[in-house]
Amino acid sequence: MNDANGSLGAMLRTWRDRLPPSAVGLAAGRTRRATGLRREELAELAGISVDYVIRLEQGRVTTPSSQVTGALARALQLTGEERDHLYRLAGQLPPSDKEVSDHLPPGLGRVLNRLGELTAVAVFAADWHLIWWNRTWSALLGDPSLMPDHLRNFARDTFPVRAGGPHLSQWATISHDQRSVEVAVVSDLRRATGRFPRSGRLHGLVTELVEGNERFATLWTSGVVGAHREDRKTVHHPAVGPIAVDCDVISDGEADRKIVVLSAEPDSQDESRLQLALVNGAVTPGTAPTGAPPHVR
Repeated sequence: MNDANGSLGAMLRTWRDRLPPSAVGLAAGRTRRATGLRREELAELAGISVDYVIRLEQGRVTTPSSQVTGALARALQLTGEERDHLYRLAGQLPPSDKEVSDHLPPGLGRVLNRLGELTAVAVFAADWHLIWWNRTWSALLGDPSLMPDHLRNFARDTFPVRAGGPHLSQWATISHDQRSVEVAVVSDLRRATGRFPRSGRLHGLVTELVEGNERFATLWTSGVVGAHREDRKTVHHPAVGPIAVDCDVISDGEADRKIVVLSAEPDSQDESRLQLALVNGAVTPGTAPTGAPPHVR
C-alpha cells in the first residue's frame, strides 16, 4: 500500500497530526509549528524510540509487535474502530476484551435458512462450540440437543479427554484426512486465543485439552499452523448406511464463527441416502442459545 491508500505509516502520521498537544497534557507554545504531536512526543507517550516512529511512518517497518501497536493506539487516543484498523494495518488480528460470542446474526440465519434441504449446515463459535444447526444436520449426524450444551464442541470431539462420552456425531464418522483436521482445529484455537485473550471459556477449553489429551498437547506446543477449509467424511448412518459427504468450512467475520457445510454429490447414491435419512430420521433441531434466533426448521 502507498501513503495515498492509507498505509500504516500514512495513518500514523494522520492520527499524530490530528491529536493536539493539550489532549495529552502538553503546552502548545508560541513557537510550535506542528498542530499535532511531534514524533518525539509520540515516541515518549508510547514508550518507543523516536527512530522507530520514523521508520514506521516512512514504511521501513510495517509489522510492529502487538505490544507496540497497542501502545501506539493508546498514545494516539484512537477509537475502538481506529484501534482495530491499526492492528490490521500492522498485520495482526485486533484484540478483544470480550468473551467468545455465541451470537448468530439474523441476516446470516436467513441466508442459511434458504439453503436446500439436502445440505447439512451448522455454525460454530470461535472455540468450535456448536451454536446453530439445521434439521438436515440432525438427520445426518444425530440431534445435538440430546447432549449437554457445554459438550457440543468439535474441538472436544476431535481431542477427547474422556472415553465413551457423547459426541456431536452420534454414529461413527470417518474423516478422510484426520491429521489435517486436527492441525486445523489446534490452529483455530490458537488464533482464537489471540482474538479473545480474556475469554475464560476459551482458556478453560485449551487448558482442559492440553492436560487431558496428549495429541492436542503435542500439537499445541509444536506451533503447527493449518486451516480447516475442506474435508471428505463418511457417516455410517444406522438407518440408511454409509453416506459420503464433502465438508466445507467458511469463516464468518471478526467473531471468527465457522460455518460448516456437509453435502453429498448430486444425483449420487450418497445423496439418495441423505434424503432417506432426512425423511426417516427423528429430527428435532436443538434450542438456540439465549439471545440468538431459533434454529432453522
